Amino acid sequence: MKKSIAVLGLGRFGQFVTTALCRLGADVLIADNDEETIQRLSPMVSCAVNADLNEPDAIRNLGIGDVDTVIVAMGSSLESSIMCVMVAKEMGIPHVIAKAASLRMGEILRRVGADEIIYPEKESAEATARRLLSSDFLEFFDLGSELCVCSLKPKKDWIGKTLRELKLRDRYRLNIVAVRENGTTSASPDPDEPLSASCELFAVTERASLEKLY
Repeated sequence: MKKSIAVLGLGRFGQFVTTALCRLGADVLIADNDEETIQRLSPMVSCAVNADLNEPDAIRNLGIGDVDTVIVAMGSSLESSIMCVMVAKEMGIPHVIAKAASLRMGEILRRVGADEIIYPEKESAEATARRLLSSDFLEFFDLGSELCVCSLKPKKDWIGKTLRELKLRDRYRLNIVAVRENGTTSASPDPDEPLSASCELFAVTERASLEKLY
């Protein structure tokens, strides 16, 4: 079953998130008052709405009542962000994520109901630092205060060995959830298939365990 997500606000961050979610197969609704951006992204999403996100009634009329998650992506507009978070929680959205430009803004959004606060610049800096420390890392995303998901290339001594042989969960607390090879991603990787140098591993792990991979 596809996950349904609404992205409210289509600045650079909102556009990047929308593109990534669509690429991963999510059912995405987008809303913004920039008609040009709405029209450009509309072919890839299930629903695109031109709306004033400062207005409570406009937010309620977006049709977000049944989505799994709302992402409030206007990090530079505190008023719009507060309004979107409050209306989304009033409508019973189970998970509301809000982008914040500062710790103070994040604290305000959390107090009005946001379930999760993200700081894109801080997280981008952490991801860059991890890639610099280890050339094996391709991407890194936080899932909360302790968990993260990362994509990485197999280490040299992993190539030609199987996931069963490597026992990555025991050695690194690394849970491989998918493997991509030749443009095809398998969400149920074969534990007895030898890893190649060209494959990409997607893993969920604890942030504290990442240092073992450097």
